[in-house]
Amino acid sequence: MNNENSNQTNELNFGHQTSDFGQKKPKELGYVFPAEWEEHEATWLSWPHKEESWPGKLEEIYPYYCQFIKILSDDEFVRINVKDEEMRKFAMDCIMQAGANLENIEFYFHETNDAWCRDHGPAFLINKNGEEPEKVIVDWGYNAWGNKYPPFDLDDVIPTKIGKEFDIPVFHPGIVMEGGSVEFNGKGTILTSKSCLLNKNRNPHLSKEEIEEYLKNYYGQEQVLWVSDGIIGDDTDGHIDDTVRFVNENTVLTVVEDNPEDENYEILQTNLRELQEMKLLDGSPLNIIELPMPDPVIWEDQRLPASYANFYISNKHVIVPTYRCDKDEKALEIIQKCFPERKVVGIDSTEIIWGLGSFHCLSQQEPFA
Repeated sequence: MNNENSNQTNELNFGHQTSDFGQKKPKELGYVFPAEWEEHEATWLSWPHKEESWPGKLEEIYPYYCQFIKILSDDEFVRINVKDEEMRKFAMDCIMQAGANLENIEFYFHETNDAWCRDHGPAFLINKNGEEPEKVIVDWGYNAWGNKYPPFDLDDVIPTKIGKEFDIPVFHPGIVMEGGSVEFNGKGTILTSKSCLLNKNRNPHLSKEEIEEYLKNYYGQEQVLWVSDGIIGDDTDGHIDDTVRFVNENTVLTVVEDNPEDENYEILQTNLRELQEMKLLDGSPLNIIELPMPDPVIWEDQRLPASYANFYISNKHVIVPTYRCDKDEKALEIIQKCFPERKVVGIDSTEIIWGLGSFHCLSQQEPFA
């Protein structure tokens, strides 16, 4: 993280946030990061605008992205970060063409470097004890997945800008963390991957045990469980939201590759074996449901991180990326059985995945407090 970025963050911290709580961390104050299936007030997005993230395809992703927004707007507010009025007008035109519920669309002039709101957006925690304030934000450090894609100074301060906009206190742990690298069961357990959080391009000064303490203290959780790796083509070094997802407090969906010759096969078998050995806080094993991997999606000789696990859970829907593949329907059926109270909707992500992420990577939920 460069000095200019650090200075900007410090400036935004001034007079707001952690000083309100002294040295106490969110967990001590009764705050928790809810499971994604708990009720949302809104979904946050950062409007895609960076040509380098979708070289030659940026214009092609908007119909699918706006279909995502349309479905979200049926359930909850959709809060979108944009640079300026010009971007707002362009985005609104696209969203109107998709037929979204415009009453639930809100724009905020928070300029971003890129669109991956799961990773640069705020982590919203709520106080389950009913104490005020009911909602806080954790603003983790953000370095674009190990300084891979500078600049990222605008993305790094998005959570604090949102905190100021809504007068929500913001905690700053002071280490790098990304929303796509952690998965929650809503009952005190975090799932993550060694390949990402233990990578030396994130927090080389911290041990595994120290990282676990940060996760538990700033997400309000009790234990951290680790799988080894992520899928081929994932430039985040193996985010968990492409491989293993909680669907309730004791059940996970985990992607598996059927073809032993595929380069993902052994990676995902290792993750599966590790999941089978895990225990939840009450000592019970995980219920594990296997989810197929789609056929490889290749663009310009590059294998893309296509996965059905990158779905997003909204208030009434589960929005699943699909890939014009024979396995799409099977994946949708499996996910639907996991969410009987929600409607599972597939949206073609063949163009979007060229950006190396899909619907979960692009979104961040704001829980209802």
